[in-house]
Amino acid sequence: MVEAGVVYIGKKPTMNYVLAVVTHFNDGSREVIVKARGRSISRAVDVAEIVRERFISDAEVRDVRISTEKVASEQGAGTNVSSIEIVLSK
Repeated sequence: MVEAGVVYIGKKPTMNYVLAVVTHFNDGSREVIVKARGRSISRAVDVAEIVRERFISDAEVRDVRISTEKVASEQGAGTNVSSIEIVLSK
């Protein structure tokens, strides 16, 4: 069985990440995890939906995990950043 792939969402155009997810599935992955933090969370949701609706119709959202991560800042005090993991499977 092929190990699950992980796609980290950043500031690039949405279709770049869609292509990465589709490539993981085409290479034989049964499961791909889309991860994002902060303002990129909405882009991660867009990527998962575009993959499901337009490219891989038999892909489904198996799990969605949300959490808060503590990120250290330059002043020494940490700030909380929301994060999401969307597990897509075929």
